[in-house]
Amino acid sequence: MASLSEPPDAPPHDAAEQPPAAGVGRAAPAPEAGAVTSSPGDPAAPAATEASPGSGRASSSPRGRVVALTGAASFLGRNLIGILEEDPRIARVVAIDIKPPDTGGSKLRLHTIDLTAPASEERIAEVLAAEQVDTLVHLCFLSSPTPATAWAHELESVGTMHLLHGARQASLRKLILWSQTILYGAHPTNPNFLTEKHPLRADPEERFFADKMAAEREFNAFGARTKGTTVTVLRTAPILGPTVQNYLTRFLARRLVMTMLGFDPLWQFIHEVDAIAAFKLAIDSDFPGTFNIVGDGVLPLSTIVRLAGRTPLPVLHSAAGPLVSALWAAHAAIAPPSFLQFLRYVCVADGEKAARVMGFRPVYTTREALLDYTNAQRLRDVRLLQETPA
Repeated sequence: MASLSEPPDAPPHDAAEQPPAAGVGRAAPAPEAGAVTSSPGDPAAPAATEASPGSGRASSSPRGRVVALTGAASFLGRNLIGILEEDPRIARVVAIDIKPPDTGGSKLRLHTIDLTAPASEERIAEVLAAEQVDTLVHLCFLSSPTPATAWAHELESVGTMHLLHGARQASLRKLILWSQTILYGAHPTNPNFLTEKHPLRADPEERFFADKMAAEREFNAFGARTKGTTVTVLRTAPILGPTVQNYLTRFLARRLVMTMLGFDPLWQFIHEVDAIAAFKLAIDSDFPGTFNIVGDGVLPLSTIVRLAGRTPLPVLHSAAGPLVSALWAAHAAIAPPSFLQFLRYVCVADGEKAARVMGFRPVYTTREALLDYTNAQRLRDVRLLQETPA
């Protein structure tokens, strides 16, 4: 049953995806590595006043912008840092994580902070004030589910509360949160396309969903209480591409891909490059509210398996639940049993609001994102492409 399991010696969790493999896809090359750790009082290099091309209100400062990112060593964090380093409107990039990103340059200021620690909120407040941060991007979320649910809760739910308590003591202009469209949940009553007005109905007993939904509630409450701070929530469709690694890429990397007998739900993806571009757009201009960030088009799961060059393994739902439960308990499964619902029912989001308000239009369709991932995975299958070590 290799389609939903991974070797027992695989890492039990991944708060940050693995580093990208070089030379694959159309993503821009990352800048030279070399994170600089500095004291909070270091002066910033001058930068030009920002004039954003986006449809929202542009952020401007004669000294240049200062952007902080939690989860700076994650896939989204590393790539955003690389882009921000090259933007002349950005004076400093403040990385907040327990390990340094590998894409930092002269603008990077690294602060090692563990959001699960009780004293982290005081440290966050000190860093945000000392670095004069105007924009905080919260990316410190698991890209894949983990059996270590207590730790995941401390990181995502409690960690978000620590972050916001610290941010409340600073004068932030903008907060941006990474969320995911799978939080809508897969249900037989779902419409063909879920808008931002639909409730989040993912299984509340599953920590991977519950902690992220709690983080959204905390952010929205913060925005309602705090005047003068723009709060933006970007719900990305499952991210796919040649370099990102998460539960979805591991699921599609199996020779045999588990499906549910008699079900063929529609899926959608967002290409890794488009996901990064959406965050840069939200950093550049002010877009208060929640936005679905999705690729154009949808594909039936059967077509996805075929295009990925895999073999479907149809399983009765009554048998799949106990099987995946046993594998998950043994730390040998990619995802817990609650994810089986996505093999049965549709969970597809509408990206019209992001296009209309943010001006976000993905470069890659769902199909193109899948094919870009598939082309890279085929090279990995024949060992012509090696993963970059973590």
